[in-house]
Amino acid sequence: MGKLRTKRIGVMGGTFDPIHTGHLVAAEEARIQFQLDQVLFMPSGYPPHKEERNNLAAEDRYVMAVIATADNSDFKVSKMEIERPGPSYTIDTIEQLHGEYGKNTQIFFITGADAILEILTWKEPEKVLREAVFIAATRPGYDLAKLEQALPKVEKTSQAQDPQIIVMEIPALAISSTDIRIRIKESRPIRYLVPDGVCEFIEKNGFYR
Repeated sequence: MGKLRTKRIGVMGGTFDPIHTGHLVAAEEARIQFQLDQVLFMPSGYPPHKEERNNLAAEDRYVMAVIATADNSDFKVSKMEIERPGPSYTIDTIEQLHGEYGKNTQIFFITGADAILEILTWKEPEKVLREAVFIAATRPGYDLAKLEQALPKVEKTSQAQDPQIIVMEIPALAISSTDIRIRIKESRPIRYLVPDGVCEFIEKNGFYR
């Protein structure tokens, strides 16, 4: 009997408040570069490292992610972190994913370079770094000096032989959810910054005004 092929699952986590074109471009670039079988978009429930702010309801952020990814069969949206009570810890998500997809699955977390700087403050960072590969998505021109200074500490903590953090530049990441919310509040256009369906959903519900 032949050896089972390792599944390669990408996880694109975030508040997605709102999801935008930069998220989709980053997910597709990671899927191609790292030969991922699927990318799971995972709206966070209660992210422990985010500053408290009045995020849209989790269900609304989930619906926007579904709308944004509907035309790509390689993308799927998961309610895992929304439905799990308490703070959304990455290690809990990894363990739950291995439970669903099997231990013969390699998990690739697609996250922002800024989030990587906080990785050593996460719950059980050594285990997180052993169990998953992190793709640090960043915009061209981002100052990588801080990340380069942090990586030796991170890799030492992980005790992994292979690099667990890979930097991936994405031009579209100059777009930000914060800027989109500000533009809406100021009645400035967001067309092409978010998918058309997401733009219509935001307008219909009067979000961010």
